Amino acid sequence: MGRLVIDGNSVYEIDEECIRKREQQERRQKGNHTEDKNWDNNKRKSR
Repeated sequence: MGRLVIDGNSVYEIDEECIRKREQQERRQKGNHTEDKNWDNNKRKSR
């Protein structure tokens, strides 16, 4: 699923999944893994 951004006469589609993955990679590089671990734990609980 994407998000549309209208800028004057230009229209852009933002790939939210791609942005989420990029943010996760940036957090990993900075050493902040807590949110990723919580996401993994919640995913396991729902199975």
